[in-house]
Amino acid sequence: MVKREELIESYIKFFTSKNHKLIPSSSLVPANDPSVLFTTAGMHPLVPYLLGQKHPLGKRLVSVQKCIRTGDIEEVGDATHHTFFEMLGNWSLGDYWKKESIQYSFDFLTKILKIPKDKLAVSVFAGDSNASFDNESKEIWRSLKIPESRILHLGADGNWWGPAGATGPCGPDTEIFYWAGKGKAPEDFNPNDSTKASDGKDWVEIWNNVFMEYEKISNGQYHQANQKNVDTGMGVERTLAALNGLDDNYLTNTFLPIIEEIEKLTNVKYTKDVQRVFRIMADHIKASVFITADGITPSNTKQGYVLRRLIRRVVMHGHRFNLKEFTTKIAEPVFKIYQKDYPELKENKEKILKILHTEEIEFNKTLEKGLMIFRNKVKDKQGMLSGKEAFLLYQSYGFPIELIKEECKNRGLFVDEFDFEEEYRKHKELSRTASAGMFKSGLADNSEQTTKLHTATHLLNQALRQVLGEEVKQKGSNITPERLRFDFNFQRKLTTEEIKQIQDLVNEKIKEHLEVERKEEKYSQAIAEEAQAEFGHKYPTQVSVYTIKDKSKKGWFSKEICTGPHVKNTKEIGQFKIIKEESVSAGVRRIKATVS
Repeated sequence: MVKREELIESYIKFFTSKNHKLIPSSSLVPANDPSVLFTTAGMHPLVPYLLGQKHPLGKRLVSVQKCIRTGDIEEVGDATHHTFFEMLGNWSLGDYWKKESIQYSFDFLTKILKIPKDKLAVSVFAGDSNASFDNESKEIWRSLKIPESRILHLGADGNWWGPAGATGPCGPDTEIFYWAGKGKAPEDFNPNDSTKASDGKDWVEIWNNVFMEYEKISNGQYHQANQKNVDTGMGVERTLAALNGLDDNYLTNTFLPIIEEIEKLTNVKYTKDVQRVFRIMADHIKASVFITADGITPSNTKQGYVLRRLIRRVVMHGHRFNLKEFTTKIAEPVFKIYQKDYPELKENKEKILKILHTEEIEFNKTLEKGLMIFRNKVKDKQGMLSGKEAFLLYQSYGFPIELIKEECKNRGLFVDEFDFEEEYRKHKELSRTASAGMFKSGLADNSEQTTKLHTATHLLNQALRQVLGEEVKQKGSNITPERLRFDFNFQRKLTTEEIKQIQDLVNEKIKEHLEVERKEEKYSQAIAEEAQAEFGHKYPTQVSVYTIKDKSKKGWFSKEICTGPHVKNTKEIGQFKIIKEESVSAGVRRIKATVS
């Protein structure tokens, strides 16, 4: 069996041989990007460079990025959907273009992974009113002897990426599919026929090459981008399943140890009757471990809400097998699977397991309350539980519809599933509309106001260290056009006088009209020169360092490893004002501030 480690190693080796520089996996919580809750793709941390900023390691990059996607969380339970996954990616930042990108992909699949060419098919952008047919990609595939019948033309829904927000880089993509069905692959590749190319059963998409040759501007028009980029992505789990001839990602070594632990605890084999439940439990516990490792704790808002929901779904399904205090047990294999590549798991293991255990205990109390309410509801009921009543149990107490049906069946009742689905559909549409608001400014907003706030964050970081002590370190930040949010380690509430001193010091440096300088250097050198780095963040060997100069003995007030955006001079920032100081968690404080 091809293992995860082998696939990743061969991928990195191949692209580094093509002069790509390896960059580390970024945090699951995007830095300075309020538009999304989690890092959803390998390109996410690279947005400033896709927009034209020079990357310290050059124009060719490769990475293995950990990702979280929750948009299709309800699809988890089938053979291919996951909340947490790893994305293999390679990028050209204004360097090579379609011919080289497609050739690299083809060579890696056929020469390194030894996939027979007759098991491959591709799709290309068919063109629309905004952009023309991608004949260039088609002709490249034809030159590689992919037959015409295996090259599918799809519209923007299938073969167009972006922009991530209302404006920004975007362009056509070409997707590569692998025949995972039984027997010889059909000559014709068509997602509308019995081969079901688009549903991940027979023809499985394993690679996507995005060609960012356009930029969508504020008036809705598309024009040629100043810098043309290539952004590719290959899902580790899905590719492993394809390489091993499996139609179930959960049988690869990225999931199988977790499934086996669930089998052991439940004393139930991973068969068709329980596959969906076991998959959800395995997927959600893995995602929970990784999210917690990146500093998120369960709460009722944003990332914390997602984490809480994931853990509670695991507990809910475990309840069906009468499992108690089990989440830490099925989490154990996650640490073993990923221990080599993600040291943050080992470093935070004790904390992660404690959070899982505590959340499980607390949710069991909620669960018991919900079961009492359920029993009261159905005590004198005959015939059917309405969809609205069922949905209330689902929404308020996390009861999955399967458990509701099971409990009803035990009492001789039926559930109005049609009505439940309608209630769920309305709820999902409201959630989707609310989430869409997060994307209005696109990934990594580079507006003038955001740029001012970003630079002010550097001033705030150093001001905190001068007023409160050198032991203060950044624990995270989030910037919107309206305000900055900065988290730092400190054991107590700040006094009114301390807040005033910090605010005054930042404004003093703004009034001194200090120059902001950017340079690239080795990470080790930057640290030796006292540059600040965000705690827990992984950096490449070559980094960008922003220095806010002054007339002190050192010659600078602030020096930080960062990707931007920044003003050229502090005089551009305006008046800095702290609007709130509060606790985030034990030993971590938060400041919210504005500039005007």
